[in-house]
Amino acid sequence: MNKTKTKKAKAPKVNTTWEIKDRTYLLRRGFSPLSYKIRTSGIFYFDEDLGYEREIKYVENQKTSFVDEMEGDQRLAHVIFRNGVLNVPKEKQTLQKFLSFHHPERNKLYEELNLVEQAKDDLLDLEMEIEALNAAKNLDVDHSEAILRVEIGSSVNKMTSKEIRRDILLMAKNNPKLFLDLAKDDNVELRNFGIKAVEARILTLSPDQRNFTWSSNKRKVMTVPFDEHPYSALAAFFKTDEGIEIYKNIEKRLK
Repeated sequence: MNKTKTKKAKAPKVNTTWEIKDRTYLLRRGFSPLSYKIRTSGIFYFDEDLGYEREIKYVENQKTSFVDEMEGDQRLAHVIFRNGVLNVPKEKQTLQKFLSFHHPERNKLYEELNLVEQAKDDLLDLEMEIEALNAAKNLDVDHSEAILRVEIGSSVNKMTSKEIRRDILLMAKNNPKLFLDLAKDDNVELRNFGIKAVEARILTLSPDQRNFTWSSNKRKVMTVPFDEHPYSALAAFFKTDEGIEIYKNIEKRLK
């Protein structure tokens, strides 16, 4: 009698550039408890080649993480991150592939440390920092003041020009993306201009932050649209035909 052989499921395609080396895995988003154990059983991986889910688990005495390919006893193993880090030596290829290709928490809960990609990210960060520092160095004091006001509020009024130049460089160094976004925002200086007009009591912002009026005669300058920041709305107003005339009027009084 002929015995029918059971056909084993075909293993999924693995990246042909896979390199035999030690690998490091990190918990994402700064998550770094003293110890953290991830699931190693009761997991399913969708095999696109076969078109169905296959059960996977990590066991120390098998050469595969696919249950349908395992033979003999299965000694389930724990996978534990220490202080958010898991180092896997090159000798543990089954565990590396389990973590790098098959585990559903890959790139969600944890990720593989890629020094090349990290170097690229570091380079981009350094280039952005240099761009921000160069831009900050060339800013005039008024524009620097306008940007700093977004960060530190009215306390910028008490700062000397040297303090403003120092702090704008520090902001560019410590938060280059925010600095560049604000430096390129046309409304930053107009918002600062509006704030200075209120601080100089040329304009008055109503307690409910819905109306700007002339402080001298209480005549309404503009109504703040619902759900808008008052100074952002005022900055936009200064760009209108009516707003330009009011801007020029205020500018003369601030000098």
